[in-house]
Amino acid sequence: MSGIELVGVRAGYDGDEVLHGVDLAVPEGTLTAVLGASGCGKSTLLRVTAGFLRPTAGEVMVAGRRVAGSGTWVPPERRRVGIVPQEGALFGHLDVAGNIGFGLPRRDRAARVAELLEMIGLPGLGKARPQELSGGMAQRVALARALAPAPDVVLLDEPFSALDVSLRASVRTEVIATLKQCGTTAVLVTHDQDEALSCADEVAVLRDGRIVQAAAPRDIYERPVDCALAEFLGDCNLLPADRRADGSLTCVLGTLPATVPFDAAEAMAMLRPEHVQAAPRTDADARVTDVSYHGHDVLLSIQLPGGQQIKSRMLAATGTPVAGDAVELQILGG
Repeated sequence: MSGIELVGVRAGYDGDEVLHGVDLAVPEGTLTAVLGASGCGKSTLLRVTAGFLRPTAGEVMVAGRRVAGSGTWVPPERRRVGIVPQEGALFGHLDVAGNIGFGLPRRDRAARVAELLEMIGLPGLGKARPQELSGGMAQRVALARALAPAPDVVLLDEPFSALDVSLRASVRTEVIATLKQCGTTAVLVTHDQDEALSCADEVAVLRDGRIVQAAAPRDIYERPVDCALAEFLGDCNLLPADRRADGSLTCVLGTLPATVPFDAAEAMAMLRPEHVQAAPRTDADARVTDVSYHGHDVLLSIQLPGGQQIKSRMLAATGTPVAGDAVELQILGG
């Protein structure tokens, strides 16, 4: 059963359509990251799912129930959907316990709040005020508030974007672990490729109001359906290539397997920089022209004999090529 399913959803504002027939299925108990650039329709998709915006066409299903479409409209408060907004949006006049327990029946409130405080790693902080919390703590409280009524699904609207870089990864890990522990179906809206690829069970890329591809993180990163998506998901080498009868591609770097048939007039070979490894060799024809140091790795810019430029990502270890080095290239998996 799908925890969330959108079929042919169209929606927009004042006659200006933003979503153009979106199809998306989020399996029960999983996390799907909806990834896209600003203005692509991510927030609109979230608003339609939550019930804050009526679609003009299509259907929305939550936990097997139709909540929009075919003459049906279920208001937000009856959809059993939890929301974690971008900056927590805690109620400043309530303490942490009051925020988490807001709207819960009085008889169950204290026990449920205590359970959730333990789950998010903040036991004993029920009396604290929102202004006394760090950004990471506030986001965990916002998640607990969303989980308190035991919703069928939770929608997270770029909940980590306002956090310092040093906090973002740890808070994200804690939040995702809590969702997994509860078995909650979740949708995370983000514009951060690393975030989407590192924490989601599936990544759906939205471009100009349409889902371009939805797949497991490794599949979508290594086998994107078009060149624009390949570049959007991270550094890549796109090289003109010739198709061979066996389905492989021949390019300046040799013969490579074709894992995805790009729909283009000219075949293109796509290689991520980490698939290209370089080793110093004095008689080699390729040469390193620039080195970008990132601490854990380096990104090399390499000029090939024909003048083409490619990138190689390698661990920043002793012996890594430097600018000016002639290098021999090895294609991993090629």
